[in-house]
Amino acid sequence: MDMLNRLEEIIAERRSASPETSYVAKLHERGLPVMARKLGEEAVETVVAALSGERDELIGEAADILFHLLVLLGARDVTLSDVMSELERREGTSGIVEKASRSA
Repeated sequence: MDMLNRLEEIIAERRSASPETSYVAKLHERGLPVMARKLGEEAVETVVAALSGERDELIGEAADILFHLLVLLGARDVTLSDVMSELERREGTSGIVEKASRSA
């Protein structure tokens, strides 16, 4: 978790950097739809790596998806702590029960 917290801080710092020198700033400059699309691309690449790739490929794609998720969350002012709180709220609840409760 420490690494994810540090990464979240780095992403927050780089949002205001020059898009010419920071990938995070470039994503923010291009807007939320681009950030969301990039997260989707990374999700697809992660699925492909899980099904047909090597272990190292899956690890790399998983790192990419976590990075892009944190970029997107930060753009919407959602913190890793917010997400962790939601996971804690769900702890001990069956996934089937939890999903059904969202439909109601």
